[in-house]
Amino acid sequence: MVSLSTKVVFLTGATGNMGREAVKRLTAKDDITLRVLLRAEERDGKFARQMMGMKGVEIVTGDLTDARSIETGVRGADVVLHVGGLVSPLADHLPPATVSAVNVGGARNIVAAIKRVGDPDRTRLVYIGTVAQTGSRNAPIHWGRTGDPIKISTYDHYAVTKTQAEAIVAESGIRHWVSLRQSGMAHFDMWRMFDPIMFHNPLNGVFEWSTANDSGRLMAAVCDDAVPDSFWRGFYNIGGGAASRVVNHEFMAGSMAGYRDVLRPHWFATRNFHGQWYADSDRLEALVPFREQSVHDYLAEAPRHIPALARLVPKLLPKMVRKRIENLAAAPGGSLHWFATDDAAHIAAYFGSRAAWEAIPRDWAAFELKQPSRTPTLLDHGYDETIAPADWRLADLQDAAHFRGGQCHAESCDGPDRPVDWSCALGHRFAMTPNLLLRGGHWCPTCQIDSMCYDRAAERSPFFRQVWTEPTAAADA
Repeated sequence: MVSLSTKVVFLTGATGNMGREAVKRLTAKDDITLRVLLRAEERDGKFARQMMGMKGVEIVTGDLTDARSIETGVRGADVVLHVGGLVSPLADHLPPATVSAVNVGGARNIVAAIKRVGDPDRTRLVYIGTVAQTGSRNAPIHWGRTGDPIKISTYDHYAVTKTQAEAIVAESGIRHWVSLRQSGMAHFDMWRMFDPIMFHNPLNGVFEWSTANDSGRLMAAVCDDAVPDSFWRGFYNIGGGAASRVVNHEFMAGSMAGYRDVLRPHWFATRNFHGQWYADSDRLEALVPFREQSVHDYLAEAPRHIPALARLVPKLLPKMVRKRIENLAAAPGGSLHWFATDDAAHIAAYFGSRAAWEAIPRDWAAFELKQPSRTPTLLDHGYDETIAPADWRLADLQDAAHFRGGQCHAESCDGPDRPVDWSCALGHRFAMTPNLLLRGGHWCPTCQIDSMCYDRAAERSPFFRQVWTEPTAAADA
């Protein structure tokens, strides 16, 4: 158990949108000493300077690729909140090796530090995953839960690294770890984002949003002594529940008044992005209550955080704003750029075909704004989910492997956290814990991060076939 006296919490990613909210909540607690990892180039930032003046805050200068600074942060820490990392859209503009070094290497460094200078039986590790790990889930498969197949959108190296990092944490051998997969997170700086990634998000896709406010509350809550032991060694979706489930066009209408005057429906992809409504997000709220602000609460408050000029210009000069946004869509990485340059691979991934894009109405009056079913539907995970992980037997593992088109080569099941040997439908052999496979939804480490394998995997795997509804994306990429 964590000591009832002052706890030391080591936080990465403190200057990000989620991290800043976590700092606010944690520094409000009298029983916590907050140790923050801060890159040298961040020290002159406004929020960094504020943290340096906060009572009970210790600064560790370094970064996630620096094992020595990670050890300094972990040494003596009761809880490690690993929020930091390179995220999209920034991650999409950096070399894949750089993103891997930070996101995968950072997780590896934290686990190694806990084993070297921490206590694998006592130190608690909270890892922040992402909804991007399960990829495109457009209706009718828009309801999801942990344990669903890992399925990464084409070109999403960020999701690849988060999947690999999650596996490092889950198979670390640390007694108290947890993976919390972040959904779309609404924060008050969203209006500043001006990147072609905005056109990758289907208008009729869905998100069960969380807010930066609630995510900060969650980070403080997981440090509490009242967190039940059953919470650890699990995977959870962070979401705001029923009150925060919206279709993307609803969020657009709520966040951009007059959007029809400055946007056109054919600028937006129809597939190959992530987002889902969660059938299981209430499970996290029940274990660690954190919800306070729904997405509608956020949308009501957001205008007060946007400068008046930024709110007025779209209303006064809609044609100018529309041209500026259209130019962004035509820039490298934007949807219109793919068609202007005849980029067949991206067209196939995000639209299916040029013909499918040409069929999208050019005006809003003709575009169908859909409302997918709000009745939760669950995917089949291929084993008896009423059996507690401690009671899993070899037959359960064999059934799950068969449902994934592969085999379990173990001779016994010695618990959910002891790796066993498997082989996938494409013949790759690998070791993985039953917990990561069954409750995390992971499968072959080679296939699950390579969308080029998805067509063949779906042919042989009833498990994966349930979510593979975009075969052209892999076949034509």
